[in-house]
Amino acid sequence: MGYENQGCPVRHDHGGNPSHHQQPRPQGPSRSPHRRAEDIDPHDLDMTAYWSSPTVRARNAIFQIDTDMQRNYAALKAELIEHLSPVIIVNNDPQGGEYTLVHNGKTETLHPIPETFELAKSIAHVPLGIFSIIAPYLKGSETSDWVAPLSAFADTLGAARQQLRDADLPGELERSCRHILDSGIRFIEKSIELGYFSIRSFEAFSGSVYDSIRTNMWYASDAQITGVQKIMKRWKKKIGHQQWKDLYVVVISIWTTSVLNQNSIIIRELMDPARVDTHLIDLPAAEIPEDYVFVALDNLARIVQDNVAAEMVFPTDQEVADALKGTEDLLSDTILEQLHGESDRPATTASGGDADANAA
Repeated sequence: MGYENQGCPVRHDHGGNPSHHQQPRPQGPSRSPHRRAEDIDPHDLDMTAYWSSPTVRARNAIFQIDTDMQRNYAALKAELIEHLSPVIIVNNDPQGGEYTLVHNGKTETLHPIPETFELAKSIAHVPLGIFSIIAPYLKGSETSDWVAPLSAFADTLGAARQQLRDADLPGELERSCRHILDSGIRFIEKSIELGYFSIRSFEAFSGSVYDSIRTNMWYASDAQITGVQKIMKRWKKKIGHQQWKDLYVVVISIWTTSVLNQNSIIIRELMDPARVDTHLIDLPAAEIPEDYVFVALDNLARIVQDNVAAEMVFPTDQEVADALKGTEDLLSDTILEQLHGESDRPATTASGGDADANAA
């Protein structure tokens, strides 16, 4: 790069001394505006002057259609949330499920499942609790780092065992819990005494308590059914038979319990048979969101407006309409057909039909 034209400051002598003249300025290379333009990288200029491109302007105009559609669709959904009713939302938590009824702008939230559910499951989780501690060492290890946490878990089991009789459990459930606790404590004590455990020794323990775990599972299931049926029948009476037919239920659970979820199984039996396949929605998540009610209603609003939009946007193709309404991606069938060579490019139809559309 050359230097810009530079000059020394001019000294003015007001005394009129003719010996003081302006010194000549050194001249550097000079560039014209045309010369400067030639130094700009053409590719950099193309990227920077994007609005000068007719292609960019045309494509952005097209992109704007979808941008506006997404904004308006989101606005519709945000307002629709306030009009969703009746809706039951289930947060599939460790207590068997927190239930929220949204009806005519009011909400009611409660845990309807008896404590027997959580008590039975808690003790049934003893083998899983032991596994979670020893798992990092299952292929053998010279360290004894597992001893302290396993011993602490044994103390937890021991405290529950000492007070088990005071928990006021049904006799059969108390016996199965006692067996699971005693077996878990013995496994831990023996492993610590030997300084060793193995997959085989753990499986011998877990296999020995399987029948008792099945007993606990029966009592947990019984408590779940009793609690869900009771609250659903009460809310059905509150809502009324006619509105119950239109009821939406959203069950939020983590992915690992989203298929054949215990709440969904029971609720399905209590909903209108003609609507249950479209109005019972299992919503899996990586983890339960903090504001699960809003998340459920936000998703339900999208589902409801998609149901209406699908029939109106695709009135001539029920299969495509069903894809927009459901969990399939709208392009899924077309992509599969193209991948497997089963689809030809659709013929272009002549534009027209405005008169028919306007007449409709």
